[in-house]
Amino acid sequence: MGIINKTLRDLSNQKVSRRKFMQAGGALGIASAAPGLLVGSAAQAAMPVKGGHLSIAMPHGSSSDSTDPIQLISGHSIMMFYSIHNTLTEVTPDGQLVPLLAESYEPGADPTEWIFKLRSGVTFHNGKSVTSDDVITSIGRHIGEDSASSMKSFIENVDSITKDGDLVVKFKLKEGNVDFPVILSDSVLSILPSKDGEIEAFDVGCGVYRLAEFQPGQYSKYERYADHYKTDRGFLDTAELLTIADATARQNALITGEVDVVGDVDRATAERLGATADIDILNVQSPKHYTFPMRVDLPPFDNNHVRMALKLSIDREAVLETILSGYGSLGNDQPISPNNRYFNHELEQRVYDPEKAKWHLKQAGLDSLEVELSAADNLYKGATDTAVLYSEHAKASGINIIPNQVPDDGYWKDVWLQHPWCASYWSGRPTEDWMFTQAYSGSSNWNETYWKNERFDELLVAAKSELDEDKRRQMYWEMQALVRDDGGAVIASFANHVSGVSSRAGIPEVVAGNWNYDGYKLIERWWNKG
Repeated sequence: MGIINKTLRDLSNQKVSRRKFMQAGGALGIASAAPGLLVGSAAQAAMPVKGGHLSIAMPHGSSSDSTDPIQLISGHSIMMFYSIHNTLTEVTPDGQLVPLLAESYEPGADPTEWIFKLRSGVTFHNGKSVTSDDVITSIGRHIGEDSASSMKSFIENVDSITKDGDLVVKFKLKEGNVDFPVILSDSVLSILPSKDGEIEAFDVGCGVYRLAEFQPGQYSKYERYADHYKTDRGFLDTAELLTIADATARQNALITGEVDVVGDVDRATAERLGATADIDILNVQSPKHYTFPMRVDLPPFDNNHVRMALKLSIDREAVLETILSGYGSLGNDQPISPNNRYFNHELEQRVYDPEKAKWHLKQAGLDSLEVELSAADNLYKGATDTAVLYSEHAKASGINIIPNQVPDDGYWKDVWLQHPWCASYWSGRPTEDWMFTQAYSGSSNWNETYWKNERFDELLVAAKSELDEDKRRQMYWEMQALVRDDGGAVIASFANHVSGVSSRAGIPEVVAGNWNYDGYKLIERWWNKG
């Protein structure tokens, strides 16, 4: 990483060519942020076979799901977008950032300018050629005061998007951002076909697969696009992605052969499932974390002593063992995991301390506290169980947490960002800036705690363009401490990605851990063994 950042400084001082910068810093510092899993088995690491079909079941999916990436609702949507669309860049399974729809990218005079050259001859599923205009329209729609995009807080830093012919796009940023090419790998920023400055179709992409059928909240079906430009992916003829909310039903579907892969396996039964003939358990370390976000704009959570009392009233060790069956690690009320490059390993691990929690309540002028905590059974496996367990833990602090079980369907629309306190989860992000900007920036649409901290937002802006390695690390370390000690999120644990896989499914040698389901690119990376 030192070589990468020395090259960045040399670039800023015009001591090194842009070509050398790209050769030295292609990963933009994220190579250690999203390590993949080496599968290791000779059978699993065999050469991919073309043809056949795979069926994947996940708990995520909502009747509110849409083919428009700007309307991202669920994990089902993310895999759908990555399967039928392409982004300008992508994060590889081993955590490297590489061009995808772009043939190359490079900074201009400094990190406020970025130049992307598109691949020639790429077509959308309707036969239309991919051009600079499609990129400008697709990315530009995320900008604006009325934008509902989850990536608005990133893209609002774009001052202008211009083209130099049909295949070159230039981004001018208001403030320098070394991580800007990483941001453009997000599924929400998929490139769509356009006409006269408007999106022509949301269900048409230039990805490896075309969308054959989509029933929101139930399933989506895919067929390989014969004219896709990549030869190292897209082995399946067809695939389907099913929403099966109940964990037992998902696992039964795998056992009976109805599906080939199931995600979010019940960790309590994972070992037993893995003992079933022709089924393996895939356990991948990840930055995924479970949160209980408090809306700090509403009482009683507008008082930090109340927030601290609640953070001290959950037994994290018990959550890890009881809910995750050990498939994970302890959380510390901030979202940056040990996988991340700038993880603050010097932050003291917060522990269960009812007496200290009582002290904080007294500082808030309270002898006791009663609050409601909303959760849904299939938000993630153990969501409501964790709320009940948390309620038991908090009694010793004089806090009465009332678990409020709400419907699964519509959770992200009707509960998240709406209820004063609820359960949530994040898959993590490739960089600290991405995670913090999307979930904790005062201007983000997805700031689930409604937390605004002037010092945090100042550091967030400064860290984006800071080229000095040590200074940037200190900024991100301070931001982690601010979220931990002042923010509104209770983060008790990080969870591994645990999947059940049939022997019919061919698995790559390295499986991504940055997102679940091999970086949500399972459909284009895996194959059927035949």
